Amino acid sequence: MTALFNLQPEAVGTIDADSKQAILEQLAQRFAGVYGLDSALVLERIEEREKLGSTGFGRGVAIPHARIPELSRPVAAFFRLESPVAFDAADGMPVDLVFGLLSPEQAGAAHLHALAAISRMMRDEAMHAALGEAPGAEALYALLVNGIDRDAA
Repeated sequence: MTALFNLQPEAVGTIDADSKQAILEQLAQRFAGVYGLDSALVLERIEEREKLGSTGFGRGVAIPHARIPELSRPVAAFFRLESPVAFDAADGMPVDLVFGLLSPEQAGAAHLHALAAISRMMRDEAMHAALGEAPGAEALYALLVNGIDRDAA
């Protein structure tokens, strides 16, 4: 849990995916399983957002995000990929770190603040390297929560 969004330990892990669509599907399933959301709705909203332009952030990072009606505050999930996957990123590079964010439909400023914090953290070279080298889900979660809380302070 952070000041900006809810990130549960079960929402963080390493996955194997061979396409952007597979990543989005696993992300929707993880959001559904951890936060009790409708996976079909989550996938639909994330795919709608991707149609507006790729959320491939660059430098191997994607930040798929959407707004859905079932939430009272933003929630997040994080995947490190076993192998990089093409994601239509602005820099053309495949991604290996995926930080998903879902916010309530009416969460204008809260959604933007959370995205900005995630973006700042993912641009940090030391954090990027640490996430790539973390030995497992517990270490990934600790890095993420400490990074977001430090950034929000």
